[in-house]
Amino acid sequence: MKYFVYVLQSAIDKYFYVGFTRNLEKRLIEHDNGNVKSTRIRKPFKLVYYEVCFNEKDAIHREKYLKSSFGKRYIKNRLKNYLA
Repeated sequence: MKYFVYVLQSAIDKYFYVGFTRNLEKRLIEHDNGNVKSTRIRKPFKLVYYEVCFNEKDAIHREKYLKSSFGKRYIKNRLKNYLA
């Protein structure tokens, strides 16, 4: 089974949101429809990055890392050209 760790960017305030799911397309629709309480006020979103994990625990660990200060720095460095 595949698990996706993803980074969304809000079109409103440009902030990033990190999450994980088994169904990336469905989850993106849920975010854009306002069905996710934590992101409701920041919609619409643009998918700017994702990774695939084959183990749920690995995906959860990666999501936690990307939400940390080191992970935020990693995302900014990884998307340096996109954010320029």
